[in-house]
Amino acid sequence: MRFVLQKLVKFRRPVIRKNLSNAYPNKSNQELAAIESAFYQHMCDMIVESIKYFTIRKKDAEKNFTINNAALIQDLYKKGKSVVIVGGHYGSWERYALNATREVPHYVAALYTPLSDLFLNNKMLASRSKFGLHMVSIKDTQSLFEKSLNEPIAVIFGSDQSPSNPHKAYWMTFLNQETGVQFGAEKYARAYNFAVVYGQLDKLPRGKESISYRLICENPNELPEGKITETFTRMLEEKINSNPQFWLWSHRRWKHSRPADMPLH
Repeated sequence: MRFVLQKLVKFRRPVIRKNLSNAYPNKSNQELAAIESAFYQHMCDMIVESIKYFTIRKKDAEKNFTINNAALIQDLYKKGKSVVIVGGHYGSWERYALNATREVPHYVAALYTPLSDLFLNNKMLASRSKFGLHMVSIKDTQSLFEKSLNEPIAVIFGSDQSPSNPHKAYWMTFLNQETGVQFGAEKYARAYNFAVVYGQLDKLPRGKESISYRLICENPNELPEGKITETFTRMLEEKINSNPQFWLWSHRRWKHSRPADMPLH
């Protein structure tokens, strides 16, 4: 499958190559080609796995997925604290969706952008929510956070997508480029006083995955504005640099330029 997508179909090859060369201007063509090939292999792994997830049994979904430091979130629940769990499209986020409620006592929801294709959208929702994860459209973000007034909840944000409105993004350098980072995770954490936890996915030997929870802050309004966004973005950047083939390079992350009136942090 990798050979077909990379060599024959050349799936999003211009986007992948541009992203890699801009992110790693000091790497040789041979080094960039090796990352590209390894990324295509990882992407094909995820495609095959995602198809399997439509029919996978719960015990099989849990079998090769390890959760580290879940006690961190459990302790926050005991304190009555709701949590924002923030991460990026690194490793197998689809596999994480199947395991997101494991060892987490909160009501767990993940925000998503509805797909234009209704069939694919419904398939995606059915797969991700089959073991208890609640999928909530970004259009209903406000009402989801209002739910925290009655019970502790955990809300999952994928904050490495291109922001729809560059004027509402937090602009900083990321992978050697000016990057607009979605500010929603920090914005809502501050507004509703949610603790913020970074979820670091790691692809282990092929077929195995883990997530490690790391506390960014328990009381977000005690930090300067932007500090939360800076922190989790740097955590993600560090992980990408350690094994770049496991990030989503086919995504058009840098399709917006920083507006002249927006500061670069």
